[in-house]
Amino acid sequence: MTTALPRLHLIELEKMKKLDAESPETKSADIISGNVEVLKSLFPDAFTEGKIDFEVLKALLGGSVDEREEKYGLNWHGKRRARQIALTPSAGTLLPCPEESLDWDTTRNLMIEGDNLEVLKLLQKSYAGKVKLIYIDPPYNTGKDFVYPDNFRDGIGNYLEITSQIDDDGRRLSSNTDFSGRFHTNWINMMYPRLKLARNLLHNNGVIFVTIDDTEVANLREIANEIFGEENFVANVVWQKKYAKQNDATWFSTSHDHILVFAKSKDAWRPNLLERTQEQLGGYANPDNDPRGPWQSVVYTCNKTRSERPNLYYGIEHPSRTERVFPSETRVWGYEEPTHQKHVEEKRLWWGKNNDLDKPRLKVFLKEVGTGLVPDTLWLRTDVGDNQDAKRILLDLIPEAAFETPKPPRLIERMIELATKPDADDIVLDFFAGSGTTGQAVMNANLADSGNRRWLLVQLPEPTGRTDYKTVFDITKARVTRAAERISTGDRALDFGFRVFKLAASNIRAWEPDASDLEDSLLKNAEHLVQGRKERDVLYELLLKLGLDLCVPVETKTIAGKTVHSIGGGALIVCLSDGLTKGVVEELAKGIVDWRKALAPAVDTRVVFKDTGFADDIAKTNMAAILNQAGIADVRSL
Repeated sequence: MTTALPRLHLIELEKMKKLDAESPETKSADIISGNVEVLKSLFPDAFTEGKIDFEVLKALLGGSVDEREEKYGLNWHGKRRARQIALTPSAGTLLPCPEESLDWDTTRNLMIEGDNLEVLKLLQKSYAGKVKLIYIDPPYNTGKDFVYPDNFRDGIGNYLEITSQIDDDGRRLSSNTDFSGRFHTNWINMMYPRLKLARNLLHNNGVIFVTIDDTEVANLREIANEIFGEENFVANVVWQKKYAKQNDATWFSTSHDHILVFAKSKDAWRPNLLERTQEQLGGYANPDNDPRGPWQSVVYTCNKTRSERPNLYYGIEHPSRTERVFPSETRVWGYEEPTHQKHVEEKRLWWGKNNDLDKPRLKVFLKEVGTGLVPDTLWLRTDVGDNQDAKRILLDLIPEAAFETPKPPRLIERMIELATKPDADDIVLDFFAGSGTTGQAVMNANLADSGNRRWLLVQLPEPTGRTDYKTVFDITKARVTRAAERISTGDRALDFGFRVFKLAASNIRAWEPDASDLEDSLLKNAEHLVQGRKERDVLYELLLKLGLDLCVPVETKTIAGKTVHSIGGGALIVCLSDGLTKGVVEELAKGIVDWRKALAPAVDTRVVFKDTGFADDIAKTNMAAILNQAGIADVRSL
């Protein structure tokens, strides 16, 4: 005989929300829904029965709407699909790999193996608006590199297959040669959704630096203009990447690459000033013992003629001559008379040590200009390194590694210097990590100024054909590990470790019924979690899908004989154990409540259980009721 559940149990049962493969919480960020909600908050009049009425929206926006058929901008085959790809949520997860990590328990750095498109989607909830600096060195589309995929299933085999990078014998091929009819289109379709997702991760005063050569710099500039806004373009830095000339070049010997710089908001971002070198500081002296300190003199004239600026042509007094001094007809004074008189009163004119100059110079004091310099758009190899430096540093760490064009750590350290602060927990992201230079550069920067910057690297496990380092990711990991060992000082305050995660299919099984045998389908799908996955795997997927940092502290306790995890100081409490009977539930619930009180989180606590962990609905309902009565309203089952 079946006993009916009390009314209270039926009510409380509804309060333990089920988390399955279709729940928004178990998917990566739904960017489309987020965009719609923003529009709805701004223009509620433009929504009818939950749908956007574009005619009303256009009327509300008035003259801001461009309805011309022919519009300025970059258009290419596949643009609509590229946009859609960026908006499609990921079906994957990131599996934690403590055994492949360095200082797992204490580090806040991340190294992720997988296709960066899917990884960027999975990072949206946890890291949106939190990344201070993005640096990427994407494929230059030289015909030797390949294009990344736009759909993820479950691994590198699928990746190579869908991009036609392997022949019948499994040997790798290039997938985007310049003989392709869509040579540039393929590259743009690869880059567009990745940049679109990357922008979401940037802090409001964050910035992205992208190295590129002449092949795609024009296209990169156009798609970045569209994604970041043309008004947020900051600079096209020219980097001198090599010293030796290519005398066998057909047309020109190429000595530079471009670095495009875009801010999330140019109004909010300003580069940090660079420290003056000793050589630059040496230009300041104090030969006349001026109490205002060291100074240097600059010309007092400007490049204008008397006919162009007659108000700047006038006579001024010379300290050792009776006649007044005039500028030339073709180069007049740089200041109007009232300003000049102020300079005289402030004793800012320099006529030479013995007053022997024909024209004055203006004294500029070091304390007024400061010790910092605005960065220039020309980066010389002597200041930031070149490709030869990069190869030498990489081979010193991994003699077996062979990368054609690695970037020198000093180049990325310059970006770090301009875009981050040492004591602000700034995150530096590189989702084309390659040999891992960015990780080494952040560690170098932290070592130099005792900083606490964090780095996050993403690299595809592209096969190398080698037996020692089977994939590029293996080289990335080895390089960062050896760099950490090389520069580590034993100072535990500095973080030289990293947590490794690998892209994989979700731990939460999707409902896949077999129409010919629904009964068997129901039995197979009774357990929502993928067989063979570890509790740790599920735990970190919850962190990712619920928007928590993958390096957030995790504490573990045994309560009523069951393993319970507290994440983020009690913001999330998870128990994925089986055997939650009515007797166990009461003791377990009380232990969770007591632990939460001791942790005293600043936010409401969410508690998650495994649905099949409960012995029956009565145990599940009682758990929800006890936690609800203790003030924990957000209780869910997975």
